[in-house]
Parts: sequence; structure tokens; C-alpha cells
Amino acid sequence: MTTTRGPLNAFLDYPESSVPSAPNGALAGLRLAVKDMYDIAGYPTGGGNPQKEAESGIAETTAPAIQVLLDAGASFLGKTQTEELTFSIIGMNAHFPAPVNPRARERVTGGSSSGSAAAVAGGLADIGIGSDTNGSIRAPASFCGLLGLRTTFGRISMEGAMPLAPSFDTLGWFARDPLVYDKVAELLLGADTHGDELSRPVRISELEGYLFGEAERAAYGDMLEKVGAHFDGIMGFLALPGAPEELFDAFKQIQAYEAWQTHRAFLSSKERNLGPGVKERLDYARSLTNETVEEARSRRQRFQEEFAALFDPKTIMVTPSQPSAAPLKMSTQAELQSYRDLSLTMNSIAGLLGWPQISIPLGEVHGAPFGISLLGPAGSDRQLIHLASKILSGT
Repeated sequence: MTTTRGPLNAFLDYPESSVPSAPNGALAGLRLAVKDMYDIAGYPTGGGNPQKEAESGIAETTAPAIQVLLDAGASFLGKTQTEELTFSIIGMNAHFPAPVNPRARERVTGGSSSGSAAAVAGGLADIGIGSDTNGSIRAPASFCGLLGLRTTFGRISMEGAMPLAPSFDTLGWFARDPLVYDKVAELLLGADTHGDELSRPVRISELEGYLFGEAERAAYGDMLEKVGAHFDGIMGFLALPGAPEELFDAFKQIQAYEAWQTHRAFLSSKERNLGPGVKERLDYARSLTNETVEEARSRRQRFQEEFAALFDPKTIMVTPSQPSAAPLKMSTQAELQSYRDLSLTMNSIAGLLGWPQISIPLGEVHGAPFGISLLGPAGSDRQLIHLASKILSGT
């Protein structure tokens, strides 16, 4: 069985295979780490499960989005650890040593893009490719003090990537340097399709209600002041057309159903020894009826329509990235599940809308990184990145 290599348990110890990159280009000299759900020619695609790795075979071609970065001169370092079947958000895969969060070593990295986040936060890589179905970029970015964008759904091809829930899956990446972040964005995203300037920031009180306690509220207040300084006028509030818990129920049902459909053949063929949490989520997924899922999909459609009816195209939503700093590694399973439920409820709004959301490493709480997020309309990804860069630089 493949294990990890390096001091942060970020990279998988696959036998090395040559992955050529262009000698020149916009990313020349930058080091690239890739989550082990994307095909890289010469490597297996394990998806965080040893049996899947053993049965996957060696990829003959590289995922097109990754190939774009290699053709721009990025130097491939290796494939990084992911949570099992990419179906978790904490960052601890039962089959591998836990990746190390270099910014808070007693805390988790977050997942499922755990290895890529650890590699970038620890300075081993400049660019860490991950994915975000319901927070797998945004949570590790907040936990590890990184920039991390959930991209507009469908804007970047997921060809050559192991799916989880195809109607929510998006490609994303981590970086420490905003200039590096935007170089990758220019290659993968091109020009924004949302033409209005995002100049009217609003808060969402329902999501701020998920902050853990007074320390989190104080840290978030400090970040709000820094974000607000980049806009004219007072930051107002926008009410969600639906309770976050009820909206997350719809998200969870759709995601779980699609995850079961994605992995059904693999999981049904024999015992796969799934780790705790992942096994229970897939057992739940298997129990869902078509009627339940169609009702959830109808709820998603209504939410999108209701939100579009009240949304101004110049509006940008400002929210906490996560309810607190990363959970402690010593947390009980019950404590981790409690954190996960709050985190996923907050994350699900962007996923239901299919809109981009960027986590900005602007604060700290309990001595650990704590991010704030900007959520904008579909096709405003580059504008969110540019705003994040200005906020970080204080200009």
C-alpha cells in the first residue's frame, strides 16, 4: 500500500514517473502539488482509498486543467493526500498518517484537499491543486492560512478527475502569494463573464450565527473592518430565502445520492474497509430514494430562483469562512462531527448556487488561522481574487 513521504505527510509515496513541463511560461519556476483525484500520466489515481489505488491502473493522460499548468511551466512535485473518496472535510484519512497543518500543528488541515493545503502552507509547493464540492478548498484554506477559491460551477473542466457529486464538484487551488494565485486564475479561468463591479458588500446574519463564540465574533469583527475599508458606504445585510439548515438538508441529499451513484460499482463489488465517517455517509447515501432526491433538487432550483430575484448584480456577500479555527486533532469523533455539520451548512450556500467563494487568510483565533470569505455571482471569480489581493495588501 502506498503511504506518505516528507515531513508533513502531504505527498503520497508513489514510484516517481517523469511529468514534463514547459521550460518557460507564466508559471516557470513554480512548484505544483496535485490532489490524488486528478489523473497524471504515469501515476495511479487513488482517491484516498488503497483498494481504489490498486485497481485504478496507471493513467495514460493528464487531466486537461493540470496539463494547462504544466504547459505554462509549473514543475510537478507529486500527488498529494486526500480524504477517502474525497468525502470528508476534516483532513484525517483512516488509511494514511494525518497531514500536518504547519500553521497550527495540534490542529487538522481540513479536507478533502488536505495534502495540497499542507504542502503549500509548509512551503513545499507554490500551487496546490484541490477540489471543492462543499468546502474542500475553503475549509483547508481557512485552517492553514491560505488563499482558496471555490470556482464557479462548470467554469473549469473536471475531465480526468475522480468525481464525487458531479453537480457540485469544482476544481480549486491554494497559494500563499496572491500574485501566484492570479497567474493560475488567468490560465484556468480566463476573463470573467460577470461584468458588474462588485461594489455593494452585504453580510448574512444567518451564517454569522454559526460562529462558535465570543473569540470568533471578535476576530471576525476585526476582519470585517478590514474588508469594509475597501468599499464605500455601510455594509448592509441580506436575508437568505430559506433557513441554512433546511437548505443544507437539500444539499446533503443531492450530494450523497450522487456520491453513491459515482462509487456504487466500486463499493458493491466487495468489502472496501471504509474509514469511520465515510462509511456512515455512504450507508446514508445508499438509503436515499429517488423521490427524496427529486424533492431536494426541486428545493435547490427554488432557492436559486428566489435568490436571483432578490440579488443585485453589484452585490458581494461577506461571510465567515468557517465557524472557528481548525478542530484539534485530539477532538472526539462527536466533536469533529459537530464541527463538520456547522461547517458544511455554511459552505453549502455557494454550492447550491454554483457561485464562486474565496477564503482570505486575514485573521487568527485561538492562535490559529481564521479566514473570511467573499461570495460573488457566477463568473465573478477573477474579481473576487483581485479584491482578496487588495484586502490582503491593505491597498
